[in-house]
Amino acid sequence: MRAVSYAQFGGPEVLQMVDVPTPEPGPGQVRVRVAASVIHPVDLMIRSGRFPAPLPTGLPYTPGWDVAGSVDAVGPSVDGFTIGDDVIGFSPWLQTTVGTHAEYVVLDAAWLTSAPAGVPATEAATLPTNGLTAVQALDLLALPANSTVLVTGAAGQVGGFALALARVAGLRATGLAGPDDHGFVESLGAAFVSRTDGPTGTFDGVIDLAVIGSSLLDLVRDGGGYVAASPPLRPEPVRGIRTFALEVQPDGSRLGELVKLVTNGDIPLRVADVYPFTDAASAHERLAQGGVRGGVVIVP
Repeated sequence: MRAVSYAQFGGPEVLQMVDVPTPEPGPGQVRVRVAASVIHPVDLMIRSGRFPAPLPTGLPYTPGWDVAGSVDAVGPSVDGFTIGDDVIGFSPWLQTTVGTHAEYVVLDAAWLTSAPAGVPATEAATLPTNGLTAVQALDLLALPANSTVLVTGAAGQVGGFALALARVAGLRATGLAGPDDHGFVESLGAAFVSRTDGPTGTFDGVIDLAVIGSSLLDLVRDGGGYVAASPPLRPEPVRGIRTFALEVQPDGSRLGELVKLVTNGDIPLRVADVYPFTDAASAHERLAQGGVRGGVVIVP
């Protein structure tokens, strides 16, 4: 099969198409014929050699976390999936380095769920990683209905999902984003604050996707909650504030709940651009330019 791969760290030019053996599913696993995947900022960081922690295997790497596609083969001890089923899922790449930017990928069946009906694969692929990140951030805060939550980076992929899910949970959300994102933030039922002005007031919880940092703890009430974008950014607790860090985990059941919300129209799916695997370098360059409002999708 063909896969996007790189055998050395560097710029987008290190990405290449290679032929690799088609993987076979083992017990509890499913092979998915990939229809679409997504590129994330962490992919650029790892590719350039700037990721700050050891990875479980060495080069070469096939990147990719999200998958939308169809079941191509089913391993032993798998219930609930049959060949031909349309599915979406999340590969915990930092734990396994099993990448989805390939024609086929083998994942644990527990990491997959049925794809949203009638939704193009290019849109469905934007849900797994960012949707799970957003819902797990809100799970960490565990705020009761009518609580207040501030989401920084609110117009990004995770931020948009976080605002939509906050609305579903009955929270009163405020989104911090650029001036051009005013309408989008308010369309998700959140109050808008421009990042040029900065947030004020007091909140029950903060999800800091824009990596503003520990200064935001000043806006959290005593005993509230704060979620950092990654473990190295988690501040020490003060005033009884619970501090957490995002480490998104695969969860097919939770992803299935998100699919229902997509089907009901509660979660918008956004696609910025679509590139073929053969033009992966351009897709990486597009994401690196910044200002992307939607997923940068890559397809076989």
